[in-house]
Amino acid sequence: MHLTESILNYRRFLKRKNFSDLTIKNYLHRLKRFFCWVATTVEGTTVKEVKMYIDSMLEQRMAPRTVNCHLSSIRRFYEYLKDEENICIENPVVTGLLLREPHPLPRYVPDSDVEAFLKCVASTRDLAIFMLMLRSGLRVQEVANLTLDVIDYRRSQIVIRAGKGAKDRMVFISNDAGAALANYLRERPVTTERRIFLAEKGRCRDKPISIRAIQKRIEMYAKICGIPVTCHRLRHTMATQLLNANADLVSIQEILGHTMIKTTQRYSKLSNLKAQRDYFQAMELVMKNTEIKQLE
Repeated sequence: MHLTESILNYRRFLKRKNFSDLTIKNYLHRLKRFFCWVATTVEGTTVKEVKMYIDSMLEQRMAPRTVNCHLSSIRRFYEYLKDEENICIENPVVTGLLLREPHPLPRYVPDSDVEAFLKCVASTRDLAIFMLMLRSGLRVQEVANLTLDVIDYRRSQIVIRAGKGAKDRMVFISNDAGAALANYLRERPVTTERRIFLAEKGRCRDKPISIRAIQKRIEMYAKICGIPVTCHRLRHTMATQLLNANADLVSIQEILGHTMIKTTQRYSKLSNLKAQRDYFQAMELVMKNTEIKQLE
């Protein structure tokens, strides 16, 4: 078989399946990395080579989750070759090769640290970006892809087009996040560019800001204020704050765009205030009922 041609066909296949450009890019990057490393042909690759590749990735201190992402990409490609191109080939990524992954709780930013962090943000654009993550629960890619036509100020809503998993969803804008966004839009250069957030310096000035640029900005502010803040941690913080304020778990699931409720339930383990409040409310009833029985 011709590897380059098969990979090009595989790319078209993923496009037809409506995978996002970023997902396709990651899949193909992992395949390129593997086939540049392995010394055998595609057809000649066995479980032995895959195990050696796992050892190689671990020696490079790759996290188990990262290793598993590489293995899943390789397995998907072999499944494609067998099912779509009708090539008689054994899949070398067999069941049992995936590494066990730790499942740490999502990390959030305490309210006092959130306030201190936001005070360090001097740019109106950056503040609007971070507030959308903190109040609307947007992922960094979703913020970077926001366009002017998806903002509905009258209803305080934002339509997220083709978010993770190519799904649309509705999120909401709090008053402070709406004010931060409005402040930026008043200063935003007059342009035909539909994307909301634009680069402000360098060769990319007045062009859509990249995901990596947003991440670098938050890293800079985190270093300045000495608080470990990341884009995704702001999203985690919103979920935790909503739970502490007695928001329904299913509502939080819809806002965050989680496919499975189990993903959202992980935040309930962080919601100490809610757990504490629920405990004492329930315990009051328990003690009251106990007192009544003792009197009887």
